[in-house]
Amino acid sequence: MVGVGADLAPGTLVDAYRRGIFPWPHPGVPLPWFSPDPRGVLPLDAFRVSRSLRRRLRACAWTTTVDASFGAVVAGCARERGEHGTWITTTMARAYARLHELGWAHSLEVWDGGRLVGGVYGVQVGGVFTGESMFHRVDDASKVALLDLVHRFAAAGGSLLDVQLTTAHLAGLGARDVDRDRFLAELAAVGDADVRLATTELPVTRLLENGATARP
Repeated sequence: MVGVGADLAPGTLVDAYRRGIFPWPHPGVPLPWFSPDPRGVLPLDAFRVSRSLRRRLRACAWTTTVDASFGAVVAGCARERGEHGTWITTTMARAYARLHELGWAHSLEVWDGGRLVGGVYGVQVGGVFTGESMFHRVDDASKVALLDLVHRFAAAGGSLLDVQLTTAHLAGLGARDVDRDRFLAELAAVGDADVRLATTELPVTRLLENGATARP
């Protein structure tokens, strides 16, 4: 934790993310702000695709979009964590919705026909995308969302996916810890890069063609 208080106005949030800081509400604490050391990151060339995920990609007819349903993705993330308590409060959801309107926050949606089955959202600062949360309504849909985001971000010229904290689940997908100073140096180097995610609806089967590392 590097601070408490302040507000969730767009200018406050953008300035924080540009410095590698993000808000993470905790019960009983005035809005706390964090800049972890070490920092969890997922290099864009390091996503690990398991054999079961490859089977899912091969067999399903899912498609993905970007920024097609930001509010629904945030709501899905909040609901998925509801039974354990969620930091995505109504106030937080509104703050990120405003960042989305201003072009700083983005969502990636996974669709099975017209049904939203998974997604991820976060904040982009130039060549760094900070993933805030993801959800799934069908097995593997959140993994597909993250993999698709990695592909789109790399294709757009992005440099790094920031996952904030390396959980066991994310480590299994290729995330790893780096020193905070190293992360902040990378953020400073690419923070003003002109990186624009493609929003076109695309089939997830194309993700089989990438040569990502396969795991048992």
